[in-house]
Amino acid sequence: MLGVLKEPVVVTAEINVNLVALTVMGLISRLWGLCYPRAVVFDEVYYGQFVSLYMKRIFFVDDSGPPFGHMLLALGGYLGGFDGNFLWNRIGAEYPMNVPVWSLRLLPALAGALCVPLAYQILVELHFSHWAALGAALLILLENSLITQSRFMLLESILIFFILLAVLSYLKFYNLQKHSSFSGSWWFWLLLTGVSCSCAVGVKYMGLFTYMLLLAFAGLHFWHMIGDQSLSNVSLLCHFLARAVALLIIPVGIYLSFFYVHLAVLYRSGPHDQIMTSAFQASLEGGLARITQGQPLEVAYGSQITLRNVLGKPMQCWLHSHTNTYPIRYENGRGSSHQQQVTCYPFKDVNNWWIVKDPGMQQLVVSNPPRPVRHGHVVQLVHGITTRYLNTHDVAAPLSPHSQEVSCYIDYNISMPAQNLWRVEIVNRESDTDVWKTILSQVRFVHVNTSAVLKASGLSGASLPEWGYRQLEVVGEKLSKGFHQSMVWNVEEHRYGKSQEQKEREVELHSPTQMDISKNLSFMAKFTELQWKILTLKNEDTEHKYSSSALDWITMDTNIAYWLHPTSGAQIHLLGNVVTWASANAAALVYTCLSLWYLIRRRRRIYDIPEDAWQLWVSAGGVCGGGWAVNYLPFFLMEKTLFLYHYLPALTFQILLIPVVLQHLGNHLCRSVLLKSMFSALIVAWFSSVYFVYCTFSPVTYGQPALSVTQLKDLRWKESWNILIRKQ
Repeated sequence: MLGVLKEPVVVTAEINVNLVALTVMGLISRLWGLCYPRAVVFDEVYYGQFVSLYMKRIFFVDDSGPPFGHMLLALGGYLGGFDGNFLWNRIGAEYPMNVPVWSLRLLPALAGALCVPLAYQILVELHFSHWAALGAALLILLENSLITQSRFMLLESILIFFILLAVLSYLKFYNLQKHSSFSGSWWFWLLLTGVSCSCAVGVKYMGLFTYMLLLAFAGLHFWHMIGDQSLSNVSLLCHFLARAVALLIIPVGIYLSFFYVHLAVLYRSGPHDQIMTSAFQASLEGGLARITQGQPLEVAYGSQITLRNVLGKPMQCWLHSHTNTYPIRYENGRGSSHQQQVTCYPFKDVNNWWIVKDPGMQQLVVSNPPRPVRHGHVVQLVHGITTRYLNTHDVAAPLSPHSQEVSCYIDYNISMPAQNLWRVEIVNRESDTDVWKTILSQVRFVHVNTSAVLKASGLSGASLPEWGYRQLEVVGEKLSKGFHQSMVWNVEEHRYGKSQEQKEREVELHSPTQMDISKNLSFMAKFTELQWKILTLKNEDTEHKYSSSALDWITMDTNIAYWLHPTSGAQIHLLGNVVTWASANAAALVYTCLSLWYLIRRRRRIYDIPEDAWQLWVSAGGVCGGGWAVNYLPFFLMEKTLFLYHYLPALTFQILLIPVVLQHLGNHLCRSVLLKSMFSALIVAWFSSVYFVYCTFSPVTYGQPALSVTQLKDLRWKESWNILIRKQ
C-alpha cells in the first residue's frame, strides 16, 4: 500500500485553448463596464419591479411567462444585498447606492458570455471543422444586438443560453449513442438536455419551441433505432424509458419546482392578489387572510356571507344591493320593475353581506347544531342591511335586454309576486352531496322559477349609469346561453348569524368572526390556478413606439432605443450587426436552394455530394434551420405587442447556419486550389467587415463614448432607424 506513495500522483487534462479563449473574450465583451449606465435601461423598469417584490416576499403574477427567469434576476439582487427599496417607474431613473447594479445585471451577462463557447461546441458536435466552429462563436461574440441584450437585467440572454445548452447536450448525448449507451456521460448529457429544456421553458414560454424541436429529434432518432435489428426488445424498451424519464418526466418535475419555490418565497399578500380566487388570497399572509381568519368552513342556514364573483377580471367584485331602486323608465324608454337594485360592487362594503335562509323557516340565525347547505339545496338570499330577498323575474335587465333583471324584491301590492328561490349548484364538487364551503366551493345560483343563472354581466360590458352609481350589472342568464365564469361565485367572508333582531344583526355584520378554520390550499391547487392565470391573463396590448412586426426583423428595419444620457449624446440601442444579419439571411436562402437542388437531383439518382456529407448537411439544417424556424414563425400567429428582441433566439440559430453553409461551399463547390484560395480571401474580407460594423456600432451598444450629432447621424444607415439626436 505504501509503495504507491513512492511515485507522484499525476493528473493530466486536455484543455481546448479555443474554448478557453472564446469564453474569456465572451466574458470581457459582456462584463466590461457592466454598471454603466447606472440608470434604468428599457425593460429593467419592468423586471425590476418583480425583483423588488421577490426581495419583499410579496406575491405577484406576470402574464409574460413562468417565474424561473424572474427568480434568477432576483437571485442576483439577493447576492448583491438588494433590499427591494427602489421605485421602478421611469426609464432613465438613476439608481441609488442601495441598488447593486452590477449584481443585478451579472447573471444575464454571464449567460450571454457563455453563449459564445456553446456556439463553438454545437458546431463541433455537428461534426464541422474547428474553423467553422470558431467562426460561429466569433459571429455570436461580435453580434451587437446579443451584447446589448445580455448586459442588462433582461431575460433573452438567459433564454438563449438554456436553449443552446439544451441543443448541445442533446447532440453530445446523440453522438455517444452508438458507442457508449447507458454510460455515465450518456446519462449526464441526456439528463442535462431535459433540465436545460425545462429551464428554457421556465424562463420564457418561447423556450417551448426549441423543446418541442428536440423532442421531435428524439422521436425521429428513436424511430430509426426501432429498425435496428441488432437491438433487442428489452434494449429498445430501456432506451424508450430513459428518454421518457429524462425528456418528459424530469422536465415537468423541474417546471413544477419553479412554481413551488416561487410560491414558497412569495407568501405575502400584494397588489396582484385581486385577480386570484378568494381561496388563493386567503392562503397568503396579510390581505384577505387577515379578514377571513377564523371563519366557519361550512355554510349553513342562517350564515352571513359575502359573495365574490370568481371571474375576477377586469376587476374583482361582490354581490351587492342598496336601498335605491331601478328607475321606472330607462333612457331608451324601456320600463323596469322599479325594484331594489342589485349590482356587483368592486369594493368591500357592509351592503355586500347576505344571509342564507331556509325557505321553509323564518329564522335568520344559525341553529345549534348548524344545518349545512349542500349541493342542490334551495335557499333564499336575504340582503343583510335591507332584509329584502334576492329576486329575478321576466323583466329585461337594464344593460342586457336579452337577460333577466335581478333585484331585491319590494312588495308593491301589484301582480308581480316574489320569485326568490335559488338552487345552489357547487361547480367544483366531488360528489352530489358536497357541503357548500367558505372560499373553497365555487357555486352558481340557478333560479328555481325561470332556470336563469345569477351572472355578473358587468364584468364583460359597461357599468350602470349614474342612477346605479357606475356599479356593475348583475343579471339572470339563461342556461342555454352556455357556461361562463362570471356565473360562478364563492363565499369570501362568512360568519354564523346569531341575532334575529335587525338592529343587533347590523352590529353583528360589522364585527369580526371568532371561529378558527384553516383554508390553506395545496401546492397543486395553487399551481393550477396560477398557471391558468399566467396563460389566460392578458394585459391590454397598446401600440408602443418601438414595437414592430415579425417581417421587420429579418431585414432589421427597426431598432429600440434602450437608454439616453440626460445631457450628452450617449445612448444605447438594440441594433444588430448589419453584415451578420444580411449574411444569416443569405445563408438561409442558400441552404434552402441547395437543399431543394440536391433533393431534386437525388430523386433522379444523381448524387452531387457523398452520403456522409449529405447527412451532415441535413442534420445541420435540422438543428440550425429548424431552430430558426420554430423560434421565428410562431410570432406570425401571436396577437401581442412584438419587439425586435423577440427575434434574438431565432437569429442565434440562423447565425450558426452561416459557417455551415460556408464550409459546405468551400468543400464541395470550390474544387480547384485557385477557387479555394479566392474563397478563403473572401471569407477573410467578409469577416473583417463584420468586425468593422461591430466596432462602428459599439458606442451605441455599450453607451460609451458619447457621440456627436454628426457621428450619430452617420450611424443612421437606414431611414427606419430611430437614432436619438438632441435639438441644439
